[in-house]
Amino acid sequence: MFHCHVCGKTETRQELVSEVFDIDGKPVRVEAIPATVCANCGEAVFSREATERVRRMVHGEAKPVKSVQMDVFAYTT
Repeated sequence: MFHCHVCGKTETRQELVSEVFDIDGKPVRVEAIPATVCANCGEAVFSREATERVRRMVHGEAKPVKSVQMDVFAYTT
């Protein structure tokens, strides 16, 4: 049974989510990752299989489908 590590709730839904990963200092967005998502807080959890596939993709087993420019802001006080 799913138990959200953020809010503690157990209700979920299956979704395809997008996530940005930092790979060697470079932001890489992976789209349409199957995930179990907490219905209360929205925290996404990936299966081992999905995690391994994403790892292989971003480390060279796949080619990007597109590239985009990204603005970066530094939060300073």
